[in-house]
Amino acid sequence: MRPVFTATLKSSGVCGARGSGNRQTGGLPHDFRVPLPVFRLWHFQICKRQAVDYARIMLVQTKHRFSVKQYYRMAETGVLPADARVELLDGQIVDMSPIGPFHGGVTNALLQFFVIAAKNRWLVAAQNPVRLDDFSEPQPDLALLKPTPDSYRSRHPEPDDVILLIEISDSTLQSDREEKLPAYGRAGIVEVWIVNLVDKTIEIHREPNFSGYASRVVLGAGDMATPLAFPDAAVDVAFLLHR
Repeated sequence: MRPVFTATLKSSGVCGARGSGNRQTGGLPHDFRVPLPVFRLWHFQICKRQAVDYARIMLVQTKHRFSVKQYYRMAETGVLPADARVELLDGQIVDMSPIGPFHGGVTNALLQFFVIAAKNRWLVAAQNPVRLDDFSEPQPDLALLKPTPDSYRSRHPEPDDVILLIEISDSTLQSDREEKLPAYGRAGIVEVWIVNLVDKTIEIHREPNFSGYASRVVLGAGDMATPLAFPDAAVDVAFLLHR
């Protein structure tokens, strides 16, 4: 009769240990004995799962985040072309979407409205950088900023300088909600508007926190959107978003 070889499984080992009696049992009883072919198949599956888990850990560990200083250095040395339309968000360099006519027209209308309504109470910046932290410098479509003597010639605005940020969203609607909005909330930007060109609404986000914003109000036709700090500057949603 052909001999049947067996292996003893004990609960104290890990994948890759040598010798019988030192293998993971996956919940099997202590000193459980199995035929050798069955053991080899079982051992292969355990090791395969552990290898996949290790690979996933390595992928997470090797992800690189660029700092704002590195980002500017890449632009200075030509790694990023001078005409590149990119922004830095949470250490990742993100391509900015092309601006279509509707997007551009709504931006122009809001820019004109807020410049006229400012009366020296704020500065209006259009598609200029805002330094959120050492790893994020996005370029919102519009920003209402606290005035400074040099109009931010010596530095970019930071979260405490911002009265209101506005993102005008069509193809970028999902990323603006899921990526930019949480970044603005974590940085403490007090108020963000997402002008939703798809649904023709304005989403007003207030009460920033680590995951985004605690307050969200959606305004549509018939509503007026007003900044928290300056409620007299009321934007007619229907008029702004008509085509």
